[in-house]
Amino acid sequence: MDTVVPFFLSRTADLPFERDPILLESYFKLSTHGTSVRTEVLAGFTIFLTMAYIVFVNPQILATTGMDAGAVFVATCVAAAVGTLVMGLYANYPIALAPGMGLNAYFAYAVVGGMGYSWQVALGAVFLSGVAFIVLSLLPVREAIINAIPRSLKLAISAGIGLFLALIALQNAGIVADHPATLVTLGDLTRPEAVLASLGFLLLVALAARRVTGAVILAILAVTLAGVLLGVTPFDGRIVSLPPDPSPTFLQMDVTGALHVGLVAIVFAFLFVDLFDTAGTLVGVAHRAGLLTPDGRLPRLGRALLADSTATVAGAMLGTSTVTSYIESAAGVNVGGRTGLAAFVVALLFLACLFLAPLAAAIPAYATAPALLYVACLMTHGLAEVDWDDVTEYAPAVVTAVAMPLTFSIAHGIGFGFIAYVGIKLLSGRLAALNPAIVILAGLFVVKFATA
Repeated sequence: MDTVVPFFLSRTADLPFERDPILLESYFKLSTHGTSVRTEVLAGFTIFLTMAYIVFVNPQILATTGMDAGAVFVATCVAAAVGTLVMGLYANYPIALAPGMGLNAYFAYAVVGGMGYSWQVALGAVFLSGVAFIVLSLLPVREAIINAIPRSLKLAISAGIGLFLALIALQNAGIVADHPATLVTLGDLTRPEAVLASLGFLLLVALAARRVTGAVILAILAVTLAGVLLGVTPFDGRIVSLPPDPSPTFLQMDVTGALHVGLVAIVFAFLFVDLFDTAGTLVGVAHRAGLLTPDGRLPRLGRALLADSTATVAGAMLGTSTVTSYIESAAGVNVGGRTGLAAFVVALLFLACLFLAPLAAAIPAYATAPALLYVACLMTHGLAEVDWDDVTEYAPAVVTAVAMPLTFSIAHGIGFGFIAYVGIKLLSGRLAALNPAIVILAGLFVVKFATA
């Protein structure tokens, strides 16, 4: 990946802590991993630039539930910093964490907007899922749970979340609108918001194709600037200020309300998606970094999973949706990042973002729509890896992916996928492909849908 090197990382500049790197060497084992302080810092900046869009997008999405956007902005930055610090200092991986795309949309549009639960109860569900994740991270059965779910369904869940995000992106841009007869229809494409969002998406993909570091954040800022210059979006000129008050969302989760039996599926959806998304990200990034063992295992897996689950609990307490590992971390690996020092740098940059609240508040929904649609494209790519020669594999995968946006629920999509997978395998006589865990999960979803 081509990168823009900040002036203070040039070959002629000295990093303050590079002059005495003994402590960093002993802690992060830089030479063992074939890296250096300079390389790790550059990797950290690269990772941050590829995922900094979350500090602008997440508050917008969660604000639709009635949550205070400023408080969510603080929660996003701090939760990302905490999770990334734990990943870097405890697990020693060049992987950054932040509130997950898709999970924040499910939180806002499905759990709160669709099912009618309060955002406090939804935060309680996120908290419980994080606690359950911590328990699973400490138990020796975590690998068995991860391996129990068929690969085709794992790929389909990621793709389904991508399609879910795509629908939300098109709605935010005004390109898709609701219709009483057909459910959805074409929006007013002459509106400046729709035009700017469309051009922003083209710009973003073009920048990504040219391997420009920070393509997503550059596209968001470009669309916002165009909107301000055209008078579509108001802007008071402020960019930097003291961080907003975090109290409107801090410790506001309703854990008691989330213990209601009706939220079991919601807690499970948060847990399930976070668990498998994290596992996939960890393996994918570690593979690119050459950190897997010869037999394909991930060293310090328990520590990495514990970092992710702890971040989710901290995020719920601060006031944001599920925090998870970001696949964008691979961008840092591509420039040489191999240790937790890169993650440490990312965490510091997220804390620095706390002073950019006015800029975050000025960015409109149509400016972040291109980012949502681009992330949707990345996530949907997983369908290409499904076994399209086996109908008993690809049919449940398609059901899973399509059901998520059409039911506006990640949990329902997962449920339909599990039921379809088990039912099709049973009726086609392929009992050997089923394991007890997937059968039990499918049965639980049957009961849920039957009693809903």
